[in-house]
Amino acid sequence: MKKKVLSGLFWKAMENGGTQGIQFLVSVLLARMLTPSESGEVMLIMIFISIGNVFVQSGVNTALIQKYRVDETDYSSAFYISAAIAVILYGVLFFCAPAIGTFYGQPVFSPVLRILAVTLFFGAVTSIQSAVVARNMEFRKLCMASLLAASGSGVIGVVMAANGFGLWSLAMQQFFYSFFLMVVLGVLVKWRPKLIFSMDRAKGLFSYGWKILCSGLIDTVFTNLYGLVIGKQYSSYMMGQYTRGNQFPALIANNLGAAIQSVMLPAFSACQDDKERLKSMVRRSIVTSSYLVFPMMAGLIAVAEPMVKLLLTDRYLPSVPMLRLLCVAYATWPLHVANLQAINALGRSEIFLKLEVVKKCVSVIALIISIPFGIYAMVGLRAVTDFVCTFINAYPNKKLLDYSFSQQWRDVFPSLILSAIMCAAAYGVQYIIEGTLLTLLVQILVGILVYGGLSWLFKLESFVYLCTTVKNLKP
Repeated sequence: MKKKVLSGLFWKAMENGGTQGIQFLVSVLLARMLTPSESGEVMLIMIFISIGNVFVQSGVNTALIQKYRVDETDYSSAFYISAAIAVILYGVLFFCAPAIGTFYGQPVFSPVLRILAVTLFFGAVTSIQSAVVARNMEFRKLCMASLLAASGSGVIGVVMAANGFGLWSLAMQQFFYSFFLMVVLGVLVKWRPKLIFSMDRAKGLFSYGWKILCSGLIDTVFTNLYGLVIGKQYSSYMMGQYTRGNQFPALIANNLGAAIQSVMLPAFSACQDDKERLKSMVRRSIVTSSYLVFPMMAGLIAVAEPMVKLLLTDRYLPSVPMLRLLCVAYATWPLHVANLQAINALGRSEIFLKLEVVKKCVSVIALIISIPFGIYAMVGLRAVTDFVCTFINAYPNKKLLDYSFSQQWRDVFPSLILSAIMCAAAYGVQYIIEGTLLTLLVQILVGILVYGGLSWLFKLESFVYLCTTVKNLKP
């Protein structure tokens, strides 16, 4: 199991890192060619697509992965459910597109939303393909497909932007990524839907999956609620600034978080009858991923200003404070993901749903309170509520796994302290060295040396574990 998990994590990290690395490069090029307002408009439209994809993909995909045994009847039944939902949602978005455009004062929303909504059909297919990959722990195939899709769609987006297509270039990049991913996975994954449908199987999948779907819907709506509020309350310009501020920490958090989530659910599920072993795996996941994520977020806080100047130009400097605050929010993701995946693996999706409801009630109250105080107060309070929600997510595992939130925070505290020291050292470089590029390079070097050196000096558990694991992987 350890070998499968490590292999899965490697390929999932390669997929997310490579894909998001390519998309990050493309987004930087597009940001330099497009205005903040154009970027904000497309990202606002993508919020509606993301919410639609939760209905299409979230529930049945997770149910297929969690189920102890599946066959072709399960896969085909799940596919037809997803396809039917995609048809319904496309119709809803198609007819509501003009009203959404009018609400945000952007007539261009209507045609762009109608075209991007087609990706819901692609998502219905890739959700089942991804479940097949996850169950067989064949993440190498998903890695290859994602890299090819990101590369192909990126080329299309950049070429269109260079030829003056404006926001359509970003929209088409999103469209073709979903299309290419479906096509390449269709070649690599030997699964095709069959003319089989079982209502009993569908009910079984839905009895577990609807709770995950509701949880995913709540989480996605809330995650994008800030964008919806900013786009309406302020402007597409500020939405563009928020999008770019969110882009950098999200790249890291989504990469590692998605890798952990995709690989750990099937791994945790395989050990659901052995609570001690499951607890050990959850602890290892939290400690190791926090050791990696904390310094990355702390480093981004330190280098935010020179990095934005260099990559995005001075037009995006208003995004710097939001970037730093969002780094604090995303730093807690390893704790969220590991705790929630453990609950899913135990088949306790009703607990998962209750947690989402409680967390989002707390977060929505915080959002409403912060709106009158401006966009920076909104983002700052989000960081506070994300920290509070780590305690909420960990609470059930005190009983389920005998692993409380106080134990979890004690386990990650050493990494947190070293990250804070590293952040202070790297941030101080800008008062010594002049020049944007030189400052950024020296800050990165100082951060690596300080964090790595302190980890070696104090023999941090995760540092020793990672070094040992790398040695054992050598032939």
